[in-house]
Amino acid sequence: MAKQTWPVHGEITGPIVMIGFGSIGRGTLPLIERHFKFDKSRMVVVDPSDADKALLDERGIGFVKEHVTKQNYKDLLTPLLTKGEGRGFCVNLSVDTSSLDLMKLCRKLGVLYIDTVVEPWLGFYFDKDADNASRTNYALRETVREEKRKNPGGATAVSCCGANPGMVSWFVKQALLNLASDTGAKIQEPAADDRKGWAKLMKKLGVKGIHIAERDTQRTKNPKPMDVFWNTWSVEGFISEGLQPAELGWGTHEEWKPKNAKKHKKGSKAAIYLEQPGANTRVRTWCPTPGAQYGFLVTHNESISIADYFTVRDKDGEATYRPTCHYAYHPCNDAVLSLHEMFGAAGKAQPVQHVLDENELVDGKDELGVLLYGHKKNAYWYGSQLTLEEARKLAPYQNATGLQVSSAVLAGMVWALENPEAGIVETDEMDYRRCLEVQMPYLGPVNGYYTDWTPLEGRPGLFPEDLDTKDPWQFRNILVR
Repeated sequence: MAKQTWPVHGEITGPIVMIGFGSIGRGTLPLIERHFKFDKSRMVVVDPSDADKALLDERGIGFVKEHVTKQNYKDLLTPLLTKGEGRGFCVNLSVDTSSLDLMKLCRKLGVLYIDTVVEPWLGFYFDKDADNASRTNYALRETVREEKRKNPGGATAVSCCGANPGMVSWFVKQALLNLASDTGAKIQEPAADDRKGWAKLMKKLGVKGIHIAERDTQRTKNPKPMDVFWNTWSVEGFISEGLQPAELGWGTHEEWKPKNAKKHKKGSKAAIYLEQPGANTRVRTWCPTPGAQYGFLVTHNESISIADYFTVRDKDGEATYRPTCHYAYHPCNDAVLSLHEMFGAAGKAQPVQHVLDENELVDGKDELGVLLYGHKKNAYWYGSQLTLEEARKLAPYQNATGLQVSSAVLAGMVWALENPEAGIVETDEMDYRRCLEVQMPYLGPVNGYYTDWTPLEGRPGLFPEDLDTKDPWQFRNILVR
């Protein structure tokens, strides 16, 4: 079998600073080595733990054992980001560091920047003095969008570019074109930066909403012990977002709201939140392998950004069309059990938190895609069906979940390098074709599936339910109450 040759997508002429070296950082490192030309003597990883420093030592890559904090980030990062000639690149894959502050510093220094989430400084997620509106991803996203409005252009900073948020926004656009082709709709593909054109296309095709529908079936060799939280990606990140309020982009077709639903007073007003934790909120959804399933309505940036991006407004600025959009996540079974234990213990996280690596998992896949529903063909899922086995073959230090994320970071880095003065951008605003072109070799089978399933199906009918039988795709029918 011929050895795989990988394309070099460009040269990073300045230093590379990776903040955070957890499971995603370790997985992203070999992709950077594989696809970019750069000076290894000016690459450095900053992380408070040196558990995996050996991976860096054997490569001749620098390491700084340090927490990046609100007090030290400028003094710590500035000399690293400006060392030598050329344009540097900051790859932020950390937790408890303000994405906005790091982004502003990088842009001031003329350095390219990418992250996978709008992350706050330590303490934000569990601030008991803050109201739930201020703990939402909506509030975090608005801080970045406000910075974009105040300071347009300049050095490119890619916000929220992982698997989701990130890759799924590119999937939505491809899924729309597939749906248009399959329904015989006469359309012209909008330009990459034609936001209004894309929104009008979604409206024309009759899409009522989108689930980021995911099923992780990766299994471990050994059963999960008590008092341990297991997951296939950052446990710390999952718990943090899981204890934020459930959030969703709120569509114009919706005729009912949960009693604990709240609107936002400022900003795009594209989303609502529920006064309950997302990781303890279930919704009905569909993925190709399991079919109908429950998912958790965990808050994610893409739930808001996609709904916002595809909003059609009239001349007065009022929304005349917007899709409902939310995450519907079924993590690996060990993570579901871990959540059950955590919420059963009054929300207190287990003392041991562990990310399952490719050596501890035996099989399974991460089936991650977008379910576009409410149109002429009912519902259409389009996404990646990457298996653990294939992930192992494609790149080191990866399980299926991690590779979907790290390959999206790679795609975002390539796009930023090719568009270095684009300012602050979300993945919805990037060229989806170019990004998927870079990422596709790492996603395993990427397929589309139509289904006749609706959230009205599969109910035993033994108990009274408050349903909307006229429109199956009302959130009233999707939310598990």
